[in-house]
Amino acid sequence: MFGSVTLEIAIGIILIFLLVSIMCSTIREVLESLLKTRSAYLERGIRELLQDKNASGLVQSFYKHPLISSLFSENYTVRPLSKKPGILAKGHNLPSYIPSKNFALALMDIATRGRETDEVSSDPESPVMSLSLVRQNVLNIESPFVQRALLIAIDSAQGSMDVAVKNLENWFNSGMDRVSGWYRRSTQWIIFWVALTVSVGLNINTITIANYLYHNDVARKALVARAEAIAKDSANLDKNFSQINAEIKSLNLPIGWGDNRVTVQPDAKESTKGPWNDIFLPVLGWLITALAATMGAPFWFDLLNKIMVIRSTVKPHEKSQEESSEDRQSPQAVSPQPGQILQPQQPLPQQAPIPTVAASGDISSARDAESNIDGCDVEINTITPDEDLPPAKGGVEI
Repeated sequence: MFGSVTLEIAIGIILIFLLVSIMCSTIREVLESLLKTRSAYLERGIRELLQDKNASGLVQSFYKHPLISSLFSENYTVRPLSKKPGILAKGHNLPSYIPSKNFALALMDIATRGRETDEVSSDPESPVMSLSLVRQNVLNIESPFVQRALLIAIDSAQGSMDVAVKNLENWFNSGMDRVSGWYRRSTQWIIFWVALTVSVGLNINTITIANYLYHNDVARKALVARAEAIAKDSANLDKNFSQINAEIKSLNLPIGWGDNRVTVQPDAKESTKGPWNDIFLPVLGWLITALAATMGAPFWFDLLNKIMVIRSTVKPHEKSQEESSEDRQSPQAVSPQPGQILQPQQPLPQQAPIPTVAASGDISSARDAESNIDGCDVEINTITPDEDLPPAKGGVEI
């Protein structure tokens, strides 16, 4: 059966992966606040969506539009675009998020009133933006690709401005799905290198921890109890680096460097030193920890809760043995014959012992000296007539 030791070791390892993932996610957010990589990826996606990779025309007008420029400070500065988005790309002062409705309305307004925001385009006497007016002035976009996308959104709206705006929003969102994929892959790479640095820096070796938990029942039980407490509160996912670091140190596991580190008693087979135990085994343990951290803290938190549910169903059978039946039956069971229905056995009433008279007069035996005489061989010489018999006593008087 899936033993409790294996299950508890798995819970302990998952808890370590969860804490390391939270720590790495915290570091990733700090790097994001410094580099603003989301902003760089968003700008690159808009450049490709609007078919203006050099940001020499429509992209500049888009970022200078009031609905977009209000989302970030300072002015839009054109920067050279690399062939591939870097994992540590800098977004500078650009917005990290643009609402899809702002994108749709800004694009339609550029098509209606032109690219520049001046006295003419901002005149209150200018025509009200409508689908027919957007269609008439669609050449202001100066991009055949975007012009055609606008015309498709207008034609499929069948005269409804709201539907046309929604169509442009869907176009923008589908393009941003690709940007999200870029950012997600770059985040995984960043978290991997951060996790590898943390694993080596704090010496979080998954293989060593698993070996320690296998040989130490007390530490394993304590770690499972701590994992159960952490799994009940999702607020643990929001802890900062220092809190998670203190949490890891409090687990009393073979983590870290120096003399205060908990050591593992080596097995007889593992006592020999060599390249495997000194180099390859630690490197493999660090890599496992780093790869696990790339899965993300929410993944390990959900998995920890699922394992806890499994443990709660297995644990009662492991705590107590199967109890014997309460029925008091005779040692020899009666096997029913085919077609026979056994009736429940009733306890037999206790009977008093039958007194016996022995030859000596003691009540101890059922036989006496003349118990083998039955009188069948006695010859009868005389027969008493009925009238000579004495009258019977008792009966009913008439």
